[in-house]
Amino acid sequence: MFLNISLLILGFAALTFGAEGLVRGSASLAIRLSLTPLIIGLTVVSFGTSTPELVVSLFASLNHQADISIGNVVGSNMFNIGIILGLIAISTLKLR
Repeated sequence: MFLNISLLILGFAALTFGAEGLVRGSASLAIRLSLTPLIIGLTVVSFGTSTPELVVSLFASLNHQADISIGNVVGSNMFNIGIILGLIAISTLKLR
């Protein structure tokens, strides 16, 4: 039990430091390439949200479990469409 909690805390710490490094690195890259922060921000967000799905699909395909890869893609797209439609519905209700 203690090991699981320790690994969870260690994982959150690694995730935090990794995300911070990614954001700082992308900001410095944007400055060097004379890009707008919006373009770099959208690119970082798109890579950041797609990387976990890529890793899961990669491990599933290496273990000959194509069903997991297909479910990952379909589930991700369903969630993305659902969350966007839900946010649009909430924003239109607040405007009335």
